[in-house]
Amino acid sequence: MTPFVDVAFLILTFFIMATKFKPPEAVEITPPSSVSSKELMQKDGLLVSMDKDGRVFFTMQVEKDPAPIQAIFKNMSESRGLGLTDAEIVEFSKNPIVGVPIAQLKQYVSLSEEDKQNFKMPGVPVDSANNELFLWIRDAVSAFSGKQVNYMIKGDNNAKYPQFKDVLSAFKKNEIFKFQLITAPEDVPQGTDLYKENLRKRTGG
Repeated sequence: MTPFVDVAFLILTFFIMATKFKPPEAVEITPPSSVSSKELMQKDGLLVSMDKDGRVFFTMQVEKDPAPIQAIFKNMSESRGLGLTDAEIVEFSKNPIVGVPIAQLKQYVSLSEEDKQNFKMPGVPVDSANNELFLWIRDAVSAFSGKQVNYMIKGDNNAKYPQFKDVLSAFKKNEIFKFQLITAPEDVPQGTDLYKENLRKRTGG
């Protein structure tokens, strides 16, 4: 019995250490459904989300090294005179979800974790007169230079087109023309060519 318990704890420890948890999201978003044959790769990525109220959020995720995220916040702080401390940058890079105007970033970062959870972020400005998303993407492209990065857009099914157009404008101004649209996956209809192809992959036939 004792060896069995030891093995059980070893297996449990392995799964705890090896499991890659889903990164937190700023708000709950219900994307439109689609059928796709391509799976989302778990690598360094930039995610722009839009909720049903038109708020836009900018999120960064890294597979290993958080240095690029910290470099983005440091550059933004220095170029815009935000006065973020090194400790604030390190702490914020652990959950790098940007959902406030740049001028309010220092105030938001200084909030306690409890206050952050109760704070309703207004979103990153993306209108034509003040598209701050362009600045975040620009700094991110520079920080991730030389790395393979996934550019992703996730919009709520009830999001309005003007916000989506402004988000696309921020990507285009940074000369990013290829990105992935995140949708809710649906089962592939049986009998279709895609269904047969997926079946061959699973069975090895």
